[in-house]
Amino acid sequence: MNIERKDIDGVNATITLQIEKNDYQEKVEKTLRTYRQKANIPGFRPGNIPASLVKKMYGKAVLAEEVNRLIGEKLFGYIRENNIRILGEPLPNQTEQKEIDFDTQDTFEFVFDLGIAPEFEVELNKKESAPYYEIQVDDKMIENAVKSYTGRFGSYEQAESVEEADVLKGELLELNADGKVNEEGIKVADAVLSPKYIKDDAQKALFIGAAKEGTVVFNPKKAFENEAEISSMLKISKEQAKELTSDFQLTIKEITRFKEAELNQELFDKAFGEGTVKSEEEFKQKLEEEIKTSLVVDSDYKFMIDAKDMLVKKLEGLQFPDAFLKRWLLESDENKTEETVDEQYPGMIEELKWHLIKEKIVKDREIKVEDADLMTFAKKAAQAQFAQYGMMGMPDEMLENYAKEMLKKEDAVRNMVDRVMDEKVLAIIKSSIKLNTKKVSLDDFNKMFEEAK
Repeated sequence: MNIERKDIDGVNATITLQIEKNDYQEKVEKTLRTYRQKANIPGFRPGNIPASLVKKMYGKAVLAEEVNRLIGEKLFGYIRENNIRILGEPLPNQTEQKEIDFDTQDTFEFVFDLGIAPEFEVELNKKESAPYYEIQVDDKMIENAVKSYTGRFGSYEQAESVEEADVLKGELLELNADGKVNEEGIKVADAVLSPKYIKDDAQKALFIGAAKEGTVVFNPKKAFENEAEISSMLKISKEQAKELTSDFQLTIKEITRFKEAELNQELFDKAFGEGTVKSEEEFKQKLEEEIKTSLVVDSDYKFMIDAKDMLVKKLEGLQFPDAFLKRWLLESDENKTEETVDEQYPGMIEELKWHLIKEKIVKDREIKVEDADLMTFAKKAAQAQFAQYGMMGMPDEMLENYAKEMLKKEDAVRNMVDRVMDEKVLAIIKSSIKLNTKKVSLDDFNKMFEEAK
């Protein structure tokens, strides 16, 4: 087989593959012999079918399949061996490709177009700069964090009289216009509601202060905003709820109240492990550290956006194989049209530039993702998942076991490799260029994203 590369310009090339009979003949004949042994053709015993008949019936298909296999193997093998950084996938050439006839030809020539990534350098030094927004922790954030923990580790208790946020359970009975129970009306033995979700203040006030085992008469139509809430509470259809106008009587059987955890050693131990925090002051200091750590993620995210813009702008004017890429986009997605490709192409090129920049940094700095990196990342992910359920200070052994299970999933590993690589690229950029650090409040930081929309 002969393979020839022809450069059109810096970002476009063609590859021509010339396939001779001796490139495929042995494999084709072997496949046909297998067909002869296994084929089930009326009038012939298996293994006794004439070779000429097998070739007539299957030869063309076997030849085409083997030639296509050779094309894929040799074309991509050549690209890999010669370190050609292609964009998209090779496409059949539309002008030089000759017609192929598997019935009459025994030598074949295939011509493919290649889109090649442009060459460029990424300069990372202190002459380059990007803003870095350091979000300040304020008292309100710490107060909210305290409330989050006292809420997370709170508990439910039974109460004797109703407060707004309580959950009430009891028997609901529909009343007649004279205020007496409608024996044929709606009855719910285990109704559940909370005054907190009653929108009408007058109706809500009827419940506040009511005693356990006491009764409250109210009107669901006035109390709630929509039929969905009424139908759910009364266990009727939305159509029935829409027509409902009568009052109801609730006999309160249970009053359940959520009580936030107290700021004491029990809470500190649950939150951060036994003995790690020993006072309210230390607790708030620990929360401040947690908040600062979480805000660094946000700061880094914004920094990466700004650094990306800065580095991508430096590639302005860089040549790309535009016609090839547009053709590839059309042929790889049947839902795309020339109009949608033209519309989306500028944004796609900006993202492609950023992808190539990251690839270049990875190559130049010889960045690699090791098993230890994946384990560290997986343990952090496990720790974050446990934290969502209020399980803080999990033993390292448990986190490691959980991480090992995560690393058994192929899709999860691929995602983690990408995330770890992005983190390493971020660290390289962050340490290599000048950071124009600016201290901002969280509100001002969030406004930057709102203004960018």
